[in-house]
Amino acid sequence: MNANSKRIPTIVLGTLVAASALSAQTKHGVPERASERIAREVRHEIVMLPYYGVFDNITFAVQGYNVTLMGYVTRPVLKKDAENVVKRIEGVEQVVNRIEVLPPSSMDDGLRLQLYRAIYGHPPLEKYAMPVIKPIRIIVNSGRVTLEGVVDSEADKNIVNLRANGVPGIFSVTNNLVVVKSK
Repeated sequence: MNANSKRIPTIVLGTLVAASALSAQTKHGVPERASERIAREVRHEIVMLPYYGVFDNITFAVQGYNVTLMGYVTRPVLKKDAENVVKRIEGVEQVVNRIEVLPPSSMDDGLRLQLYRAIYGHPPLEKYAMPVIKPIRIIVNSGRVTLEGVVDSEADKNIVNLRANGVPGIFSVTNNLVVVKSK
């Protein structure tokens, strides 16, 4: 890529993660504002899905007019619903659906409930239970736990990690929580 060429901005979860030489137009003639609008609408449509819950985590990337969906869901219908609502967004030309449906497991279902209680029921973390869309996502796949989302402080991130690791029957915990300072 030479100094005069421009890359299409890639937007993941509504934040710009890779963009160079920002301008009103990108290399392929896609207005930057169009990508940003698409990203806002994708995020909105995903969080409005009726079966999207704390045990699901859908992420996305917007590159120009194309959207790639990624993440994990507990219900197969949620994977298809996410793709369908994103396809209907004005300006979206292509949707690549890489969402993985977690295998049904009564053991994992039990762990999900225990994790939810351990995290959201712990007094210092109860503030995260207030929003309808929970900021801490709990993904359980064959006894392996991945925590996704945002917290207000490094201390909260560490408490969530300790609470998750304290649930019996878990093989491992991957803590991908991001600390975001509230405004």
